[in-house]
Amino acid sequence: MMTENQNLRELSQMATHLIPSEIIRLGNEINKLIQEGHQIYNMTIGDFDPKIFPIPEELRDFIVEAYHQSHTNYPPAHGMPELRKAISNYINRYQKLNYPVDQILVSGGSRPLIYAAYLTIVDPGEKVIYPIPSWNNNHYSYLAGAIPVELLTQSGYYFMPRLEELEVLLGDAVLLALCSPQNPTGTMFSRESMMDISTAVLKENLRRKGKKKPIYILFDQIYSQLCFDEHQHLDPVNLVPELRDYVIYIDGMSKSFAATGVRVGWAFGPLEIINRMRAILSHIGAWSPKAEQVATARYLEDFEKVDQFLSQFKREIHLRLFALYQGLEKLKMEGFPVEVVKPQGAIYLTVRFPWKGLSYGQGLSFESQSTVTEFLLKQCHWAIVPFMAFGADKESDWYRISVGTIDLTMIPDMLDLLKAGMMKFLK
Repeated sequence: MMTENQNLRELSQMATHLIPSEIIRLGNEINKLIQEGHQIYNMTIGDFDPKIFPIPEELRDFIVEAYHQSHTNYPPAHGMPELRKAISNYINRYQKLNYPVDQILVSGGSRPLIYAAYLTIVDPGEKVIYPIPSWNNNHYSYLAGAIPVELLTQSGYYFMPRLEELEVLLGDAVLLALCSPQNPTGTMFSRESMMDISTAVLKENLRRKGKKKPIYILFDQIYSQLCFDEHQHLDPVNLVPELRDYVIYIDGMSKSFAATGVRVGWAFGPLEIINRMRAILSHIGAWSPKAEQVATARYLEDFEKVDQFLSQFKREIHLRLFALYQGLEKLKMEGFPVEVVKPQGAIYLTVRFPWKGLSYGQGLSFESQSTVTEFLLKQCHWAIVPFMAFGADKESDWYRISVGTIDLTMIPDMLDLLKAGMMKFLK
């Protein structure tokens, strides 16, 4: 019988050295504890509990009706024409962006679209810039054979990349991967920062014109509808229209409509890029199910229903984010070692637990950040994701909290458990 290592030697170099998802690994550990009877508040996955956050009722009914109408065969490779038209109208209404249907590509969620964009733009050995922390860009860079150029962001700037740090990196890269509202931080670009970066990319492409490959912006705006208080979603093309030929947008139903399992995502951008992405995905077979496409087209055309859902949905997400934010701020004011960033968008809250070096229990101390994560899980009953899972240093003391599975009534108990856990090493 061959050992696992022997089997690995017979696989491709790409598969052998692929880094597994840290979030999935953590999720497996959490599920094991829950099965053993432990009380765990699981705030790790960027998903929704459908009992708390169901998809829009009309969308659900349209999906059921589409299956009854036998929409179960292959959809067109681009996506259903009526859906691409509905998306065109949707982005025009909510973003004031005008993209015709032939510049819109539908897929089974946003992940295949991001991967296809990488494969379309980046040749092996070319450079991709992305901020740290960020979601999955390290994995997509690896799969595309790209050289990752990681820009470490700072809490003082809400973990968003700045022009001063970015412009010195632009000259050698072919792709700049951005996300706003940001996963994992729940923060957003300011108008000034978005304008500065967009202008710098345009200048770099004007410098390159006719000499070398341009640099494209991959702009993940899957959380674009989830912006809170005074914060507004901003994007490169609205601020710098001349960038239109260099920006690929990624969006979909997953986050703004609590429809992660419905698997309807879309990209829009330059026609040649979109056509090449379609060709790649047609070989993979990453289509969104036809019935869900038909249903989503009907739903998105009803702006009144969309507005009603978004208004209520955003309110519920906002309540959870700010209840946790205010509770953690209160603990900080009471002298507990915790720091939290005020949420701006998405479904995430960024929190810091600077406990490394502190003692807990008899002869025990937090020797590494992994011991802090374990203490949070087993003593405080908090399952959250360390920024290490998003490319940060393994000793980073920042974490992502996801509120899509949180019942609002649970938050006081959650905060009490966290406080009780901290009391164990602050006596």
